[in-house]
Parts: sequence; structure tokens; C-alpha cells
Amino acid sequence: MSGLPRAAPDAVPDAVPDVIPDVIPDTAPASAPAKAPLARTGIRRRRGILVPAVSAATVLAALGLWLVATRAGWVKPLFLPPPEAVLAAFGQAWRGEIDGAPLGLHIGDSLLRVLGAFALAALVGIPAGLAMGTSRIARGILDPPIEFYRPLPPLAYLPLMIIWFGIGELSKVLLIFLACLAPVALAARAGVRSASVDQINAARALGASRWQVLRHVVFPAALPEILIGLRIGMGVGWTTLVAAEMVAAQAGLGQLVLNASNFLRTDVVVMGILLIGLFAGLFELGMRGLERVLVPWKGRH
Repeated sequence: MSGLPRAAPDAVPDAVPDVIPDVIPDTAPASAPAKAPLARTGIRRRRGILVPAVSAATVLAALGLWLVATRAGWVKPLFLPPPEAVLAAFGQAWRGEIDGAPLGLHIGDSLLRVLGAFALAALVGIPAGLAMGTSRIARGILDPPIEFYRPLPPLAYLPLMIIWFGIGELSKVLLIFLACLAPVALAARAGVRSASVDQINAARALGASRWQVLRHVVFPAALPEILIGLRIGMGVGWTTLVAAEMVAAQAGLGQLVLNASNFLRTDVVVMGILLIGLFAGLFELGMRGLERVLVPWKGRH
């Protein structure tokens, strides 16, 4: 037995340092990263609460300033009526005591015009924008007229709408439609560039047709930009509403505001402006909610 080789005394110390560094980094900090997602979640919640709180405080401050300015007599009621006068005007308009038509009829007509024109602009503008982004021929055909009329104010081509289509509902809806169309189409065209060449080549390598590439690769990549264009288009549509309802409208919020301005009913004018802004804000919140549902990955890269 004495002839068997013995292990060298320093063999064990040489092996220990090789084991310890491999074990300690894998086991020691295992509990530390678990706290990071919780911290990030808490930060996101605080940020989510901060913005609505600041917005609510801003609105309350504006209402308070309005109340103080009118009560203290800083501004004459002709230029800025007090809140109670606007509320009284709202009650009169709701009962139809201002121009013979109840306020619900004005709101309904305005909503039908804006929503109808907006839906038509989405149905036409999104495919037109995708076509301009994917086809040079389509861009050459559609880009010049859209870029030509886009900077024109709606009042500039309002007389043409009246001459060509009369003073009925068609001219009003077309005026709002043209105002909404350009931002929607241009946003869809810009969104096509969000699709990377690697994604398109990978889809083609898997045998996808041109339509499948457009549907499953290009359109999802362009969807965030399209939704932004829809939000802008909706805002532009509400701003064009008053101009559209200048054309012999029997009812509508814009028509109500214009008629009240002719008789210096500033309380009715402010009431109409607040209602238009309220509905526009509600639609903006709805579009933001739709954006969170359809493109939840946006802003989280």
C-alpha cells in the first residue's frame, strides 16, 4: 500500500478558488433582482396618478380664476360672463328657449356630422396612406393633391363646396371630411416606414404574399402612427365644425354659437364653446384608450 501515489498537499487549495467564484455570484444576489420589478411598478403607478391629479388641479384653478375675475368685476360680463350665467344659458338652450330648437337636437346634429365625416376619412385615408407608403405609383398620384389642399384653411374652399354640392348636409360633411382626411392619410404613410426591412424580408422568405406582408407586418407596425393621425383628424374635424355649420344649418353647436354671437349672447357662446371642447375631449380620451388596447407595446421599448 505504501507504493500508491499520494495526493500533493497543495492540490486541494488549488481547486477551492475554482469552485467558490462560480457558486457565489449565482446564489448570493438571487433575491436582489426580485425587488426591481416591484420598484418599477410603484414608479409607474405614481406617474399614472400624477398626471390626472395635475390636470384636475389645472382645471379647478382655471374655474376658480374665472369665478374670481367675474365676481371681482375685472372683466365685463359682455366679454366674459360669470359661470352662473353660462349655466342659466345651458338651461335655456336645453329647453329650446334660445332659438326654438332644444340643445339635444344641436348636439345630435353636430355629432352626426363630425362622426360621419371622421368615419369616412378613416375609411379613405388609411388605405390611401398605406398605398402611398408601399407604392411609388400611388404616392405619385395621391401625394400632390393631398399636399396641395392640406395647408388650405377650410374656409378657403367652403364657397366651392356650396357651389358644387349646395347648402345641404353633403357640403357640410364633405368640408369636415376633407379637413380630417389629410392628417389621417399622411400619418398612415409615415407609419409604413416603421416596418423594418428585416421583418418584411423574413415574411417574404417564409412565403408570404404582398397582401399578407401588408396585413401582418406593415399594418401592425404602422398602427401607432395611424392612431395618432386619427386623433389629430378628430381634433381638426371639431375645429372645422363651426365653419361647416355656417352653411345654412338649421341646428348644430356651431350654428348655435354663430347665431348667439350675432345677438351678443356671450353666455351662449361660452356655453357652446365649452360643449364643443367637452365632446372633443371625450373623443380624445376614447382614442387614447383605444390606443392602449390596440398598441400596448407603444412607448415600452
